[in-house]
This record gives sequence, structure tokens and C-alpha cells, in this order.
Amino acid sequence: MEIKLKGILILLVLSAALFYAWPTWEAYKPGGDPLKVEHKVNLGLDLQGGMYLDIEVKVDEAVTEIVRRTTQELEELMLDNQVDYIHIAQDGNDIVLELAETEKIDLEADPYDRFLVLFDKTEQNGQIRISMKASEAERIRKGSVDQALEVLRNRIDGLGVSEPSLQRQGDNSILIQLPGLKDRQRAIELIGPQAILEFRLVNDNATRGTASANEEVKYEEVWNRQLQKLERKIPFVVEKKALLTGEVIRDAQVRFDSQNNEPYVALSFDATGAERFAKITEKNKGRRLAIILDDKVQSAPVIREAITGGEASISGQFTLENASDLAVVLRSGSLPAPIEIREERTVGASLGEDSIRQGLTSLIFGGVLVLVFMIVYYKVAGLFADIALGMNILLIVSILAAFDATLTLPGMAGIVLTVGMSVDANVLIFQRIREELKSSSKPRTAIKEGFGKAFSTIFDSNITTLFAALALLQFGTGPIKGFAVTLSIGILSSMFTAIVVTRFLFDVVYMNRKQLNSISI
Repeated sequence: MEIKLKGILILLVLSAALFYAWPTWEAYKPGGDPLKVEHKVNLGLDLQGGMYLDIEVKVDEAVTEIVRRTTQELEELMLDNQVDYIHIAQDGNDIVLELAETEKIDLEADPYDRFLVLFDKTEQNGQIRISMKASEAERIRKGSVDQALEVLRNRIDGLGVSEPSLQRQGDNSILIQLPGLKDRQRAIELIGPQAILEFRLVNDNATRGTASANEEVKYEEVWNRQLQKLERKIPFVVEKKALLTGEVIRDAQVRFDSQNNEPYVALSFDATGAERFAKITEKNKGRRLAIILDDKVQSAPVIREAITGGEASISGQFTLENASDLAVVLRSGSLPAPIEIREERTVGASLGEDSIRQGLTSLIFGGVLVLVFMIVYYKVAGLFADIALGMNILLIVSILAAFDATLTLPGMAGIVLTVGMSVDANVLIFQRIREELKSSSKPRTAIKEGFGKAFSTIFDSNITTLFAALALLQFGTGPIKGFAVTLSIGILSSMFTAIVVTRFLFDVVYMNRKQLNSISI
């Protein structure tokens, strides 16, 4: 390649590197605000502090919940078709149905055949047992983790966390990293609720002791917000059957009551939900309708008139923040199964700052040692290597910033390792040149032979390391991936700087001379 073309190529690469690396400098320079700068290198949880959560999704309960809903749906269908049945109940992952002696239904014909897509049917001793297929149960378990991942991602977006990381781990776990998050309690409260919203009728004439088999007692909690203390629980006898669930919610927003200026959550339903809600309120005027979220009564207003606008509201002792979080949870939908936080770690901001300081100190200390050694040992050639090394680090930072990548401590380790590999490539070239000079080659020939003979060795060693890094990137998770990303980028950039940039400097300083008697190496 002509020296001018090589110079233009290096200039273009250097300009692009400075363009992409500049926002990172603006974000993290003294007095800078990373939140106001876009397209920068983001710092991971271990470098800026935040929260780490290991969450278990109780996938078996997702299967149980689907069986429960199917039981309820089948019962409603039989009631609509005036089928005379003795009882229908859920038994684990089965549905047990007993019909009257004179009654018969064909579960393999419309409208019941749709239930047999997920279930198998057996009959014994006058009872029909509908069991969920094992393959369908397994599909639901796997799908519930993916669905939970999506719901949690939507909820975390409501926290305004920059660069959150959510990863599926194994069959039933989700790992969450929330860099920079400071309000731990709010994060737990927002992530945790299953958010199963139900509308059920209240029986005001029943008490805990007189509730029928089709009714159960749910409680409304009254909290003292100032003391953060539960003051009392108000019991409500509600029907077990939910008339409407949160699946029909189209939107949820925070609004303020015009009389007392207290926040509440306004719900709007989709077309199906609006129609069903209108029928429910029309049919049950004068009764209380309990709004139950995760088994707790949020409010139980009296239905004064039919509500046909497709809207409802949840009121209570909400602060603005509570109401906002509830709206986020309802908008993101309910989790397919309960979750449990198995491990929670909070990395303090000061620990993150310590990590950054220690990482930068080791990088600067090691880098300075290398720079000084190269100049002392290889003189002008060592200076060329130092220039190539500086450009190598600049290229790594700019490529990370161009892709809005996140830098973690393992990622910094990958950069430090790359620095060593970059210097090693130059050492190989310089030693080859020295050997050529000792064998009485002319300086110009020694430079050509040195670069030519060292190229295959540098290429082979870097390519094999790159393959290993790509394998880590493909099969590794979390910190291992961070290490693999910076190592992969570093290998490619170090090959460019060691072979192209260093050779360009030799060409400019030595090879353009009309008479070359010696080189400083």
C-alpha cells in the first residue's frame, strides 16, 4: 500500500475514533454528567454501584394458574349452556368434573373441544378427569420465564435505570443488574408484585363465619404512611369467581381526585373489557365491587350505576410515588407466576468509585511502565510502539462507545490484557529487525524482513486468541461476556496498530530517506 494511502487510512480511522470517544470523555471528565451524554461507554454495576438480583420464577405455579382459569372458564361455559353438573373443581393440574346422572356433554365437540388442546380426558366412576398434557405443562413452564423476563423489563423501564441487564439463567431464574440505582426499596416494590388484578363482587350480608363455599375473605390493609406501620385490616367477604381480570386493561394512569387532591390510578379497558365491565355494573347496581390486586383488596366501591365508558379507578391511601408504581405495574401486565428474590446485593456507589479508581490506577501504572520500558529498550522504535499502543486504547474505547457498550471490571481486565498483547506484537517485530541487522542486512532490508517474518507469527497468535474470545462471547454470561467483548475488540485493533500504524511510522521516519545507514532500535 502506498504510504500516502496508508496515511489517509490511519487519519480517517483516528478521526472516527476521536469522534466516537469524545462523548465518553465529556461524560466522565471532572464535573461531567453521564446521564446527559448519549453514545458513550456505559459503566457496569461493578464500576458505578447499583443492585444485583437473582430472581426465581415459580414456574409450577404458572401451570396451576392456567388450570385454575380453565376450570373457571369451563364452569362458565357449562352455565351458559345450562349443563346440569354436580361439581367441578381443580385437583392439582387436573380438573375433576361430575355431571348429573341424566346429563351428558361431548368434550370432543364444539364448544368444549378447545379445552382438549391442552388437556387429556379420562372417565372413571362417573367422574370426568381432565389432565394437562405433560408436553403442554413443560411448554408453559419454559414460556413463563420468558414472559416474566418481558414483564420485568417493562417494569424496570419505569424506574428510569440506564443500561439495565436482564438475563435468563437456567430453567427458572432471571438475573437482573441495575447500575446506578439508588432507591433500593422502590425497586423491590416495583419488581416484586405478581400484579394479578381481579374484580369480584362483595357479599355485605356475610361475615367471616357465615361465608359460603363459593366465597372467601380478603382484606384491605390500612397503613399509617408517616410511621410506615400497618394499622388494621378490613375484611371483605368476596365471591371466589372473578368477574373481570387485569388481562383486559389497555392503559393505567395516575390522576388526582378533584375533591381531596389525592392521587388514584385510572384504568381503561379494551373493547372486550369495556363490554364486560358495562354488563357487570349494569347487573349489580347497589353492590360493592372489590378491586383485588395480588390477593389484597385495594378498594371496594358501591356500584351506583352502569359504567359504560370502559374506565374504572383504584383509589386508596396512595402517595404519588405509590400510585405511579402501581400504574407502571398494571401497564406492564401481570407476571405469569409468583417470583422470589433468592439473592440481593447492593453495590454502593463508593465501592463502584473504588473499583474505577483501582482499575484506572492499575491501567495507568502498568501502561506507564510499558511505555518507559519500550523507549528505554527500543529507543525510537519503542516510541513508535507507544504511539501505536495509545491509538489501540483509543480505538477500543471508541468502538465500545459507538455500540453504547457497557464496561465492567472484567472488561477493563480485557483491555489490560490487550495492552500486553499489543506490545508483544511490536516486540516480535523489533526482535526480528534486530536479528536481521545482526546478520548484516541493510537497515531498509531489515525493516522489510522484520515486518514480513513477524507477520505470520502475530497473525496466528492473535487469531487463535480471537477464536477463544469469540467462544467466551458465545457461551459465556455476564462478566465473562464483558471480558470477551473488550478482548475481541482489542485483538483486532492491536493487529491494526501493530502492523499498519507501526509500519507507517517506520516508513515515514526511515524508509523515505534517500540514504539509510542505521535505525534506532
